[in-house]
Amino acid sequence: MTEIIQVKDLSYKYEEDAPFWTLDKVSFHVKQGEWLSIIGHNGSGKSTTVRLIDGLLEANQGEIYISGDLLTPDNVWEKRRQIGMVFQNPDNQFVGATVEDDVAFGLENQGIPLEEMRERVQEALELVGMSEFKTKEPARLSGGQKQRVAIAGVVALRPAIMILDEATSMLDPEGRLELIKVVQRIKEKYKITVLSITHDLDEVALSDRVIVMKKGQIESISSPGQLFLRSDLNQLGLEAPFTVQLAEKMRQAGLALPSGYFTEEELEEEVWELISKM
Repeated sequence: MTEIIQVKDLSYKYEEDAPFWTLDKVSFHVKQGEWLSIIGHNGSGKSTTVRLIDGLLEANQGEIYISGDLLTPDNVWEKRRQIGMVFQNPDNQFVGATVEDDVAFGLENQGIPLEEMRERVQEALELVGMSEFKTKEPARLSGGQKQRVAIAGVVALRPAIMILDEATSMLDPEGRLELIKVVQRIKEKYKITVLSITHDLDEVALSDRVIVMKKGQIESISSPGQLFLRSDLNQLGLEAPFTVQLAEKMRQAGLALPSGYFTEEELEEEVWELISKM
């Protein structure tokens, strides 16, 4: 699988005379079509990393490659067109008077022909379930609806990479889950690469790989299943998933469950199989 993002020995300070690096020689890659989550405590360097990838910040040291090309001040605007970014607070992204105006804004800036623009806006709004709100004012929408519109604005631009910077953190659990499912549908439909900064376990669970950052460095890279079995999850700002806690209680009660991480469906199948043998 082709690597669409490569980060090599990336280092960054917000202030030149700061005693510590915000990022300190960080290296990793993201494969085309992959969902990579980055987790860690506040100040660990997560958001700084994606802002450097999107060209919002310029690294002090190191290299970033997007689709095989070194990111430079000369090509940063071109490379940004390959990346769609959704932030924590969607209100900061709205510029249109109506939902459809807002989704069309980026397309207008790219000079997309009017008829194609209308088709893309409609398709994007349908994909996130917001087509019936296209004439509404963004300010009158709920938090989850606003994030759907923000994602629609990104999807309409057809980027190769979507970055979610704590995009679900201001939503309630139900809203977070709904939004994650929307992103999953978009990823599957357009084969978009997803890079997600998150603390949400449901979001992490959908990832192909997870990077744990600590004090500006990469502490580990693993699968979600490997991460969820760690005994120090609370120190990473995460709680063990419900299925991990439940499986452990079942083992303590004498049920011979195999070790490893299970989704809810997998755990249900394991339990039924054990019961059928009793």
